[in-house]
Amino acid sequence: MKPYRILIVDDHPLARQAVRALLEDEADYIIIGEATNGLDAIKACEQLQPDVVLLDIHMPGMNGLETTRLIKEQNARIKVVILSVSDAVTDLFTAIKNGAQGYLLKDMDPMEWVNYLGALLEEDSDIPKMMADRLFYRFKTGLGIKEDPIVQLLTPREHEILALVAKGITNRQIAESLFIAENTVKNHIKNLLEKLSFDNRVQLAAFAVKNERL
Repeated sequence: MKPYRILIVDDHPLARQAVRALLEDEADYIIIGEATNGLDAIKACEQLQPDVVLLDIHMPGMNGLETTRLIKEQNARIKVVILSVSDAVTDLFTAIKNGAQGYLLKDMDPMEWVNYLGALLEEDSDIPKMMADRLFYRFKTGLGIKEDPIVQLLTPREHEILALVAKGITNRQIAESLFIAENTVKNHIKNLLEKLSFDNRVQLAAFAVKNERL
């Protein structure tokens, strides 16, 4: 799917310029447009058909959370990544609930920011601990892990890995902790995604953190 066609949405010109500067020299991304509010973002998505929308959470009029919901309703193929200066739990919850692929803090180190964006879009990387620690929310099923009958199908090893995912550590660290191969960890995580009907590791980490008592 690379390079990703990017739409930047932020009401602050300097913020849009900063995001553009981060991504313009990256071969994996092409900036195809900008918008300054939610309504313009929805129109731009219809006209430009971006692969990814980098969307500010706080904008006048329609905020980024509601804009995310409407974009995903119109075109589920488009990936939305929320941009914010805050890692408030309620915002994290609503962003993922409304269909966002992830949530980036504007004050992250630029290289870490770019790497994390790539991880979100590829859905094949580990969630930085500083983000996983903030994913305390009630997931869309509203069920605790011990209350969900599907979770009873998990093996003891899968329960162990899910608990470690909740801590935000990498696949390599999980492998070292359990004395197993890193590829084995990846296979277990793939199976967990399938069994729990999640689309990506962001959702899996969120569910695991919420239900850390497992």
